[in-house]
Amino acid sequence: MAGWLVSDSAARRMYAGGRGDATARRFARFWAAVFRLGLAPKRWVTLEVPGRRTGRVTGFPLGMADHDGHWFLVSMLGEQCNWVRNVRANGGRAIIHRRRRTPCRLVEVPAGDRAPILRRYVRKAPGARPHIPVDPAAPVSEFEAVAARYPVFRVERRPG
Repeated sequence: MAGWLVSDSAARRMYAGGRGDATARRFARFWAAVFRLGLAPKRWVTLEVPGRRTGRVTGFPLGMADHDGHWFLVSMLGEQCNWVRNVRANGGRAIIHRRRRTPCRLVEVPAGDRAPILRRYVRKAPGARPHIPVDPAAPVSEFEAVAARYPVFRVERRPG
């Protein structure tokens, strides 16, 4: 939640190398609990996915972007982010937790279709702004230039 609790430069330092430092992990645990309880607006959720090596379920606090009637998860840290790698290893199966656990399937969006979703995400998720180098008010064409670096997944509900 950069801008609310820490400066943009501090937020970038907390995630140097694409992994959170101890401070980032403490913030993540706090926000994951808040989002699981549903104490934030609908777009803020905890993504639960098994680890690709351990199999242990881990919760990641994330903001979703709404676009064209669908919800999307965006990796503000890019390709090497743990939750992205875990989702891919688990075939897109995950749980969205906000008050209750909802099984979902995350479908990766092709890079050529990501720009308008990234733009919406940067506008709605203040914590992402220090990590995605495009101004929220920029035209979609500027987001097209960086879209391949930031994975985007469409959230689809799945039964059971």
